[in-house]
Amino acid sequence: MSRFTLTSALVLISASLASAAPVGAQTQNPYAGEQSRAIKALSPKEVDDLTQGRGMGLAKAAELNRYAGPMHALELAGPLKLSGGQRQALQASMARMSADAKALGAELLGLERKLDTGFASRMIDEILLKELTGQIGLRQGALRAVHLAAHLDTVAALSAGQLAQYDVLRGYSGAGAAPVPEPGHGGGHGRARH
Repeated sequence: MSRFTLTSALVLISASLASAAPVGAQTQNPYAGEQSRAIKALSPKEVDDLTQGRGMGLAKAAELNRYAGPMHALELAGPLKLSGGQRQALQASMARMSADAKALGAELLGLERKLDTGFASRMIDEILLKELTGQIGLRQGALRAVHLAAHLDTVAALSAGQLAQYDVLRGYSGAGAAPVPEPGHGGGHGRARH
């Protein structure tokens, strides 16, 4: 073996040994402590958000593309100069959204409990896994649609000027901002009421 090859091999071995940390010195698992949760996959905040029907960022596709949300529009009712009719329309949208989101949140929590119990009891199999995760996925999609639909309602209820003002008040206006959706059309598509 040449001196160059031997030196190269020693350098590689040294580097490998130096990068291999002892087991006790490894970083702590980010899931440590979560094994005691009631539903392992969900934080207490996520459980509370699902129970209370909160948005959890599910409507960002609308909110950040200039589709105002009813809760924030109602919070900004004064600066937006909302009429009584607009307030009523937004309150009705919020009530629908809240009721539907709470119902779907309860279903999601029940399914997540079944999934958690299946793993905890060692009774889960591939069939049950696919069934539960499929149902969870459907409910998650439905929950997101509920929150996004409320933004369509809001755009239909506000004027173009109010929508532009909403964006300013929420800090979304500026260079590169999408055009304000046409009021009354929900971005060109109506939606059926629940």
